[in-house]
This record gives sequence, C-alpha cells and structure tokens, in this order.
Amino acid sequence: MTKPYAALLRGINVGGSKKLPMAQLRALLAALGHGDVRTYLQSGNAFFTSDHDDEAALAGQLRQAIAARFGFDVEVLVRDHDYLTAVVEACPFPAASLRGKQLHVTYLSERVDESRLASLDRAAFLPEEFRLGDRALYLYAPDGLGRSPFGEALARSGPSKGVVATSRNWNTVLKLVELTEP
Repeated sequence: MTKPYAALLRGINVGGSKKLPMAQLRALLAALGHGDVRTYLQSGNAFFTSDHDDEAALAGQLRQAIAARFGFDVEVLVRDHDYLTAVVEACPFPAASLRGKQLHVTYLSERVDESRLASLDRAAFLPEEFRLGDRALYLYAPDGLGRSPFGEALARSGPSKGVVATSRNWNTVLKLVELTEP
C-alpha cells in the first residue's frame, strides 16, 4: 500500500554549508523509486509516496544516497501523514492564537523521557516553555527560535544527545500535514 511521507533533513542550505538544491533532492528521491516527489522551501522538507512502511529504513536510504551523491552526511527523519497529523492535534500550546514563528516542533528520532531535560532550569527561560510529545518537542518561543536562549540551551544539553532532531516552525508543521495529505 502506497503511503505519503515527509522527509525532514537537518541542517542543509544553512550558512553556505551542505548545499543541496531542491531540484536535485527531488531527482534523487525519484531515482530511489519514490512517487509524487515534491519539496517545500529550501530548508530540507521533501514529500513522496512509497510502498515501504519502515520510516527508519526510508530515512537511512535517503541519508546514504545524499552522502553518495553530494559527499556530505545529513541526518534525515521520515514521518508519515498520520504521525504528522497527530503531532498537530497533540500540540499543548494555543497554536491558533500564536504567530507561526513563536511555536516550533523539534521532531525526534525516538521518544525522549522528561528526565533527560531535568537539568534545565525552566523558570530561568520564562516566558519560553517546552513540552514533550510523541517523538516531538514543542517549543513556545515568543521572539522566535533564532532569538531563543531556551532553544539554544535545549540544543546543547537537551533531548538531542544521541537522538536525531530537527526543528520546524508552526507554519511549516502545518504545511507538512497538508503536503502529505493522501
């Protein structure tokens, strides 16, 4: 059964490093045998359909293909439409009343226990807040992720130690759901 997926690539086309043109990414996905290939923005959001149902295997296949074709390693997460929809539905913050740049989801390769974040002094970063979900971390950052001291602290000492993690703002989170609609 063919399913729609989003491939979330971490850290491409940022600051002049790991340049990966979206047209070439689309061609690579098509060459791997995937259908309905599309991309969104230049920041590593690709969409495709596949008969395979192993997200980790699909991510590994794409990661290896990128390394072989472009000569650099890129962490990749692949998620299906149902999961992406569940992330939106489980949002613990009032997403409808926030601007897209104020709310972010960090997609994680595995579940992270709250204890991994116990060393962070949450009160010191208020009004910024985070909540954990199913292989996702929701971050409310009123001034945006680029200006978020809490986001930086999470990246340094948070859940991503040994876990693949890549963040998207809420507008992109919603677009991921839309573009994987069966």
